[in-house]
Amino acid sequence: MTLIKSISGIRGTLGGPTATNLTPVDIVKFAAAYGSWLQQRYKDEKEPLTVVVGRDARPSGPMVQELVQQTLVGLGIDVLSLGLSTTPTVAMAVPEAKAHGGIVLTASHNPIAWNALKLLNARGEFINAQDGQEVLALAAAEAFDFAPTEALGRITSNTNAIAAHIDAILALEEVNVPAIAGAGLKVVVDGVHSTGGIAIPRLLEALGVAVIPLYCEPHGQFPHNPEPLPEHLEALSKAVVAQGADFGIVVDPDVDRLAFVDEHGAMFGEEYTLVACADYILSKTPGATVSNLSSTAALKIITEKHGGKYFAAAVGEVNVVTAMKKHQAVIGGEGNGGVIFPKLHYGRDALVGVALFLSHLVAQKQSVSQLRASYPNFYMSKNKATLPETVAPQPLLDALQKQYAAQDCDTTDGLKITFEDYWVHLRKSNTEPIVRVYTEAPSQEQADMLSASFVRQLEEQA
Repeated sequence: MTLIKSISGIRGTLGGPTATNLTPVDIVKFAAAYGSWLQQRYKDEKEPLTVVVGRDARPSGPMVQELVQQTLVGLGIDVLSLGLSTTPTVAMAVPEAKAHGGIVLTASHNPIAWNALKLLNARGEFINAQDGQEVLALAAAEAFDFAPTEALGRITSNTNAIAAHIDAILALEEVNVPAIAGAGLKVVVDGVHSTGGIAIPRLLEALGVAVIPLYCEPHGQFPHNPEPLPEHLEALSKAVVAQGADFGIVVDPDVDRLAFVDEHGAMFGEEYTLVACADYILSKTPGATVSNLSSTAALKIITEKHGGKYFAAAVGEVNVVTAMKKHQAVIGGEGNGGVIFPKLHYGRDALVGVALFLSHLVAQKQSVSQLRASYPNFYMSKNKATLPETVAPQPLLDALQKQYAAQDCDTTDGLKITFEDYWVHLRKSNTEPIVRVYTEAPSQEQADMLSASFVRQLEEQA
């Protein structure tokens, strides 16, 4: 059982003792800390503050949502409740409602035992490191000033947020609705029994795409590990082939990560979601792109092919967004299938990723497998080293940096070691007690062997 307090929020497994797991007491404490932080930031505001709250479909969601919302009400803060929603939908709803912040209740790709409070600012973007430290300090102090009866906040509901999100995507000039609708596409959607099962089919239907739903009932009982990796998507691959579909779509529980399966049931490659979307946007609007240090080198190649410049950022959406703003990137994201299209909003968004991918596909007049074959071939391995909770990972990374001092070592975010034709990126996870080990090489076998080698080195040193 685990409780992880990070700059972007609180994440943990449900139940158990307080302060070590995500219990009702911890949920209330961190919701109160975030609400108190907002009150300090907007202390001169005359009207009540407003916070947008939405959640994914995991079974603990209703309980967590009630605790969070009523805690905010107790502070005198109004709540705009979206109920079942997606992370990008909440992000877009915050500025649309002129709210002061937002909380997304989701543990993203983590298994069903987990949940989290992900914290947004008034722009609908994840709070930065300094803001996160301030929230954590308030939580540690537990000096909350709750409102008297006459000043309690109010809860109102908005059941139209997903529809508004879809409408905004359809209105983008880059999304070619007539061409997509005229292509007669048929797509299998794996909604992992969460809110992607609501949002993605609605978007596809609005685009004129025939939908074959797979695990789209949003009851939160995940049918497989919810991280959209190849080893978890056997059912989707089989369904695409059996149904004669053009391709398959899978999203994570909060719908900010996106992956595709081609018409043969083969993975398009989670890393290549952003590559394909960037290829399309850059063909229309040349400019810079940004991804994190753990993302494929293919994005840099595609960007330079279009005359643009590529920049790498530390892992984490807030870091990528900061770099995108600095370099005025036309598109960016993370190699885990997270597409950020700033013309819509500065956040990973599987819905806009789907729309851009479809627009690109119909413009190229290719199958999904043909589109994938048009890109540089790199192979990645995404692994993790599990360490005893008593072992700090940084000394292990320092030792490896000394061991590989002859190579190009980047310590911007953990340790990235670049060899002649492959690289390995080692970093402590912000969400789990592990060290993530990402590698990229010219072949899958080489990437897997490299990954296994560094996992072994870390675990042996621990």
